[in-house]
Amino acid sequence: MELWIPITIAAAFMQNLRSALQKHLQGSLGTRGASFVRFGYGFPIAILYVLFLHLGAGQGLPDFSGAFFIWAVVGGLAQIFATMLLVHLFSLRNFAVGTAYSKTEPVQAALFGFLILGEKLTSGAVIAILVGVAGVMMISMARMPLSWRNMVAAMTSRTALIGIASGGIFGISAVAYRSASLALDGTGPIMSAAVTLACVTSFQTVFMLVWMAWKDKREIVQVLVTWRSSSLVGIAGILGSACWFTAMTLQQVAYVRALGQIELIFTFIASWFLFREKTNPMELAGCLLIVSGILGLLFW
Repeated sequence: MELWIPITIAAAFMQNLRSALQKHLQGSLGTRGASFVRFGYGFPIAILYVLFLHLGAGQGLPDFSGAFFIWAVVGGLAQIFATMLLVHLFSLRNFAVGTAYSKTEPVQAALFGFLILGEKLTSGAVIAILVGVAGVMMISMARMPLSWRNMVAAMTSRTALIGIASGGIFGISAVAYRSASLALDGTGPIMSAAVTLACVTSFQTVFMLVWMAWKDKREIVQVLVTWRSSSLVGIAGILGSACWFTAMTLQQVAYVRALGQIELIFTFIASWFLFREKTNPMELAGCLLIVSGILGLLFW
């Protein structure tokens, strides 16, 4: 098994855990505060990770370039706004369906990867990704009669558009992060991913602190008051991001993000057992289609 596969599965699990904790926090912190804790409580761990690799494992630090910082800022900003859209989406639909809407990301990531990095996919991989997207469409229509009119209505509804926008911006951030990591010279993929993560999360923390201080200083106070639960979001988020960054340094973004749809399995489990949310047979069928797309991606 190629190394990027178990790393991506671990990333998907940690991302689902982080999203579940963010959904829980949204009521007390709001969308901006619940999004901030992912970065604010995570960046010290990212810096410690780099120091461990450098001082403990003896890995050298990379050579920086202007292209790295440009891609890091683009990816960091895109991830902030994509996260805020996703957290807001949780208040419009249940946890599982809200997450599913954003899972059009692999197709959008593949498009961005082709346009920006010139990455190409096999015909089998394209089919597998489209099967996964069909599953997302099925989930979006799970609570209405099946018809072309309802399909158009479902995919153009406010919740669907927010979810698709979230997936698209996450796709941009993923391609930007891979570009940033590949722009670092003089070190291996693990250190490149770790340095990219540390730089990006530090920038995101400063950016969001300034934003919250400008908009509403009380949000910063709430983030500090809820430090116990907020720090868990940060830990889960930074561990997941470390895995994502490493996997995307090792493999094309479209493949990593498509396999990352396995997160929906973890999402349905969390939705059922943690939030006591009900899912209907069509939603489960859509989840199975997504899983089929994942398996097709791995074996084609």
